[in-house]
Amino acid sequence: MKKATYIWLDGELVPWDDANIHVMTHTLHYGLGAFEGIRCYKRADGRSAVFRLDGHMKRLLESCKIVTLKSPYNRQQLIDATVETIRANELGSCYIRPLVFVGHGAMGLYAIDNPTRVMIAAWEWGAYLGDEALNHGIRAKVSSYTRPGVNAFMARGKIVGQYVNSILAKREAVKSGYHEAILLDGNGYVTEASGENIFAVRNGKVTTTPLGASILAGITRDTSITLLRELGYEVIEGRMTRDDLYVADEVFFTGTAAEVTPVREIDDREIGEPGPICKALQARYFDIVRGSAADHHEWLTWID
Repeated sequence: MKKATYIWLDGELVPWDDANIHVMTHTLHYGLGAFEGIRCYKRADGRSAVFRLDGHMKRLLESCKIVTLKSPYNRQQLIDATVETIRANELGSCYIRPLVFVGHGAMGLYAIDNPTRVMIAAWEWGAYLGDEALNHGIRAKVSSYTRPGVNAFMARGKIVGQYVNSILAKREAVKSGYHEAILLDGNGYVTEASGENIFAVRNGKVTTTPLGASILAGITRDTSITLLRELGYEVIEGRMTRDDLYVADEVFFTGTAAEVTPVREIDDREIGEPGPICKALQARYFDIVRGSAADHHEWLTWID
């Protein structure tokens, strides 16, 4: 990670190395918190814009509601703080991490009177899975870890502690020589990757796991569905099995960090080089976020 100069913490900009918390911070011990991953891009005209910032902050506050945290800041205040943080750090393109967490005070599970704290960090970060992955695709493995069911796993929320499941799956996959893990639910249906939503193409139709399954309602997922339909492709939100992926013509992941990343191999079954639908989506997506597309500016929050 390339350090920036400041982190926004509880309403003020603090030098990066001074943005510290107590070791008895409740979220550090129990995992109750909510976070987001957001990107700011420098576009072709030299101007910088945060992609779908309002939607990310809406989801952050929804995650807080799910886990019974009351944010001390509303959506507009969080948007303004994000812009302030990027400007203060003089960043053109960056990754942004807001975090709402429970501070130190009482220990134990209830701890309802502990303070709710908020931080926003931003730093330079390239392609999550690497530029080679964007161009040629990655190798993925169906994980031995199961995605918990929707009554145990609050899938609508981007919740701190829930990512232990994803971390274990990711570490297993990488240690086995793959780039990413794909998780199934308790009934054997495809949910998502460790940090990305998944799409599969067969006979010109695109399928992605539906909302209501144990998946995050990905903002890049929503963006991709919109753009694919605008490009004239049929998108189906439906359940998939692992062998649906094995026989797909194309498979790709979407996510703020991963952007639109093709998958060339799953469980040693070759899917192939990035296909035409994935390439079309990539081109359209990157034209909006860092190119010169004149539409969908409603998704952009300008920094300068």
